Amino acid sequence: MICKMEQIERIKAMERCLDRVSQAVMHFSAALDEYVDAQDALRQLSDYYGSDAWKHDFADDSAGLLPPDLKRGVLSEDAVWNLLEDVRDLKERMRNIASDEADAMDSFVAE
Repeated sequence: MICKMEQIERIKAMERCLDRVSQAVMHFSAALDEYVDAQDALRQLSDYYGSDAWKHDFADDSAGLLPPDLKRGVLSEDAVWNLLEDVRDLKERMRNIASDEADAMDSFVAE
């Protein structure tokens, strides 16, 4: 027979797990929604980076022809490149997580 104290502690521990995973799923879902909403901006940025327009803007910035107070992170070669690499890494990470989760669900269902 299981001791009532052990049973109560087990249930409390599982409730903490439920709460933690529920919060994580809610935050992850919101982050995915935001990421999906940003896809058009990502496409625009990707198309702009390295384009003739970007090269023209970069040259004008290098020549000092743009206002000094203009935010110009997009003209930094590293900022856009690094962001696009981060996006590629995130996609790979999501694929790996999805694959691992599918494997875990397969074993769960098989039991």
